[in-house]
Order: sequence, then C-alpha cells, then structure tokens
Amino acid sequence: MERCTVFKPALLVLLAAGLAIAQSPKTKVGKPATPADIAQRDHFVSPDGEGLPPGKGSAAEGKKIYERRCAECHGSQGQGKDEAPLVGGQGTLATPKPLKTVGSYWPYATILFDYINRAMPFDNPGLLTYDQVYAVSALILHWNGIIGEHDVMDASTLPKVSMPNRDGFVADDRPDTGQIKKKAKPRAK
Repeated sequence: MERCTVFKPALLVLLAAGLAIAQSPKTKVGKPATPADIAQRDHFVSPDGEGLPPGKGSAAEGKKIYERRCAECHGSQGQGKDEAPLVGGQGTLATPKPLKTVGSYWPYATILFDYINRAMPFDNPGLLTYDQVYAVSALILHWNGIIGEHDVMDASTLPKVSMPNRDGFVADDRPDTGQIKKKAKPRAK
C-alpha cells in the first residue's frame, strides 16, 4: 500500500509536465482562435430557432456541397461510411438495435443546423457559409423524408420542421436548467 502512495505524486508530476509540454508553442499543434473563429462558434441556436442567422438553402442546392464536403465520411447519400449514418433508422428506437440518425432520433431540425455550423466539416469546422449550412441541412432532412427537395430552409422555415422524434424527449425540469415543470391539468369528471 505504501508503494502506491509514493507513485501517486510522481505520476501527478509526470502528468502535469506532459500537459505543459503539450500546450507549449514548440509542439505546433493547433492554432490560436481568431476573433472570427470565436464569433462563428460563440452563439447558440435554440430549438425554437432563436439564434439562427440569415441565409437559406434547399436540398437541391445542398447536393453538390455535400458531395464535396461531407460524402467522404458520411457516404454518398448519408448512409454512413467512416462516420455514423445520417439517414434511416425510423421505427428502430424501440428495437434491440436502434439506429439513431437525424431522421429517427433528433428532436429539432435547428439542432442539425447548429451542429453542422459549429462542427463540420470535421477537418475544417466553420468552413461552410450559412447558405451552405442551410442547404446541407435541407438535404439531410430531405433524404430522411422529412421535407421536399425544393423546400427552402431558412431562419423562419427550419424551426417549423416537424421531426419524427420531436416528442420522444422529456424536458429536464431540474431547478438549475431554468425549465419549469408544467402542472398536470385536472381531469374532467
């Protein structure tokens, strides 16, 4: 038991030294965030669409963008490749092998926009313009049978998209979330 207590401080010192070296400019890993990088990621898009920027796009417009920026990881039609599939899975959530995709699991279309805008493409997050993000979002929604190919997604139409699993989540009503638990209506007698 004594031996473990001797090694713990040494392990902590080695770990701290490793972290210091990893954060050193000598490693040349990463790059400092520019004000534009921070501005692009420093906002939140809520389920009701608050925070959506100006712009617009349709599935038809999104196809070429997707082929150029997304298909390598997500497959030619969102079926999955190196990364998880984006389409399919409807009706599988209650099965032993649920397939959680945008079309089967995600409750709000606005989350799709926010995620693509912040995190995609994986090798260069934030590369896409707002018009391109709307167009790719529309394409993924179209492939899931949720909207039409020529439906235009923008700050007013995207929040109105009714996702198949919209009612599949329960609001988190813990006091620190700011959500208020709705009181049940009395039953008619």
